[in-house]
Amino acid sequence: MSDERLPLLIEAEHLEDLLGEEGLLIVDLSREQTYAELHVPGAIHLDYAALVQMQKPVMGLNPDEAPLSETLSAIGLTPESYVIAYDDEGGGKAARLLWTLELIGHPHYALLNGGLHTWANDGHPLERTPNAPSPSDYQAHYIADHPALADADYIIAHLDDPRTALLDVRSELEYQGIKRFAERGGHIPGAVNIECTQFMDQGRNLRLKPDAECRALLEAHGIDRDKEVITYCQTHHRSAYSWFVLHYLGYAVRGYPGSWSDWGNREDTPVEST
Repeated sequence: MSDERLPLLIEAEHLEDLLGEEGLLIVDLSREQTYAELHVPGAIHLDYAALVQMQKPVMGLNPDEAPLSETLSAIGLTPESYVIAYDDEGGGKAARLLWTLELIGHPHYALLNGGLHTWANDGHPLERTPNAPSPSDYQAHYIADHPALADADYIIAHLDDPRTALLDVRSELEYQGIKRFAERGGHIPGAVNIECTQFMDQGRNLRLKPDAECRALLEAHGIDRDKEVITYCQTHHRSAYSWFVLHYLGYAVRGYPGSWSDWGNREDTPVEST
């Protein structure tokens, strides 16, 4: 792999030109059965469950450093690896991997625009034989007070901060509290609701919509570039995708691991419902 820095959002045509490059680590976070049937040539499979820790009822927490190090070593990650991640659902699982890499200071990563949907439907080469990674010894260490990370205490401290915007990317029914997957339903006070799929172009194999269209959608909900955005969903799966979208667009943005499964199951957090 050359020293050229890849774009955060890489197109399938660009990736096809890079296949076989040394130092490129393509990670497939699709369902295991899907990976067995078709995947990008050279891609290594990673089970999404290895990227999250569950402490029921709170789900989607960050794994501890030791198991995360084992997971990343098992796929052959090195400090020099350029990771390109994708999945079969539009990008949520893949973006969670990239957000995790951001938290540990691994700067070389990109998301395949549209993931497997775009790659397969646009006729790029496919592979069915699984690829065995060459294990490494990657030591993952979270960066303290990382600007891409928010927790409940941080959010509570910034609830009345006009420079902070809260973005809830769950469904409208979850946002309103009608559909509930925690002890309490509703949303964080002041949060605006943009379901994560609104950033995806359903007519173009789940590619990200044009940059200007995404920015207009955000601005229509009061999310401007001069604000720090905190994005959340139920477990920081869907909101990992929205974190990536805003990060790619140049916003200052934090993700909330645990998300509503944390906030909605606590007794010290305020809740709004509509």
